[in-house]
Amino acid sequence: MSCGCKTSGDSGHSCGTKSANGCENVNTCGNSYKLSVFDWLSNIQNPSSNRCDFVEVRFKNDRKSFYKNVNNIPLHIGSVVTVESSPGYDVGVVSLTGELVKIQMKKKRFSDEGAPKIYRLANQKDIEIWQEARKKEESVKIESRKISHRLGLEMKITDVEYQGDASKVTFYYTADSRVDFRMLIKELAGTFRTKIDMKQIGFRQEAAKVGGIGSCGRELCCSTWLTDFRSVNTNVARYQQLSINPQKLAGQCGKLKCCLNYELDSYLDALSDFPSSSTTLETEKGKAFCIKIDVFKKKMWFAYVDSSMAWYDFDVALVKKLISQNKKGERTLPLEELKQPELAVQTVDLIQENSVDRFEKKNRGSNRNRNQNKPNNSQNGNRKNRPESTDKNVRAEKSERPVRQERSTKPNSNSANTPKPQQKQSPKSVSEKTEAIVANDSEKKPQNQQPKKKFKKKFPPKKDNNA
Repeated sequence: MSCGCKTSGDSGHSCGTKSANGCENVNTCGNSYKLSVFDWLSNIQNPSSNRCDFVEVRFKNDRKSFYKNVNNIPLHIGSVVTVESSPGYDVGVVSLTGELVKIQMKKKRFSDEGAPKIYRLANQKDIEIWQEARKKEESVKIESRKISHRLGLEMKITDVEYQGDASKVTFYYTADSRVDFRMLIKELAGTFRTKIDMKQIGFRQEAAKVGGIGSCGRELCCSTWLTDFRSVNTNVARYQQLSINPQKLAGQCGKLKCCLNYELDSYLDALSDFPSSSTTLETEKGKAFCIKIDVFKKKMWFAYVDSSMAWYDFDVALVKKLISQNKKGERTLPLEELKQPELAVQTVDLIQENSVDRFEKKNRGSNRNRNQNKPNNSQNGNRKNRPESTDKNVRAEKSERPVRQERSTKPNSNSANTPKPQQKQSPKSVSEKTEAIVANDSEKKPQNQQPKKKFKKKFPPKKDNNA
């Protein structure tokens, strides 16, 4: 079993199931072929007396028809059935069942009288003949195009469809004018040995049969859901203030795009509040005419007749006031004076408010503290490199020095001052240091309290001498 999308009978997608029951998993699918209908009444069970006897059957591409289930055959979406046709019979796929068929028949104005019948579920032989006929369609289309070109007919054969029993071939063609294809029918009947039927379709119907991707990036509306093709003219583009560019406004069918009609009503409602685009304003400087309209901003651009390079935009309410002044016989001020200076709009960049660096602020602070602690670490490294003194009093004095308190409070100042006197004392021997420190306790305190003064007195002459 396979899904109903493979049992559509298209030339590119042959029937994927070898039985007449179709796929049981697509009871309410309806989205597997062109112009599908979703059965939203499938879960509702009506009494048997009011049950609908009609079934919608689809054939190649977008061709559908309604058939009466005379024999009360149990059918569901995807079932392959053999239906009545002239001549012979045709094979199709059930696309809709139930009460929703009545709504579709009423929408398409299908009469119940003389409706064709469903013969049976298609057997294996019917399906094989149907598949073999579908495989011939592409080669028949190419051969028929060669014959029409040889006869010099101004027509294009778009598609070919075989009947289920291969007793009839239908040729769909497009042409700008009426075509006499009597000789063509004789040639085709003698070549393919079947009954020939010719049907002319429009260019939009051709695009619906062929299919494709539109400029919006989606599948064409005419090949998916659009059933009625309304006329589209250039006035629709003018109402929407679009440039009359045939390359942009035309679809794949070569006609104006059907989607131009979608927003036409909303544009007409918005333009009802606008003055006519052909209005002119009488100003003290001269006449001004409307050159552009912005429906969304509700503004109109005016320019002088003499100098049309300078444009001035005004609100619709102001333009109406100016028109009322002209009707009274009064001339308005020049457009330059009527133009109000635009206020600078303060834009807020949401990306800057929520910057990515907001997570790195804490790391920046910790990095600064690390950099501040680097000179202290270097001092500790210098101390480790010094020769250790064996005297315990020296260690006690180093712990009692006020320099350490200054380092805890002001690390930057101590880091700059402490290493320099150490460099001066470096040439001295360790024994001289111990003797000077142990000799007199009274001398230790002034030496420790006044290192800065001695440093200031000794440092400048050394710089001068070196210079």
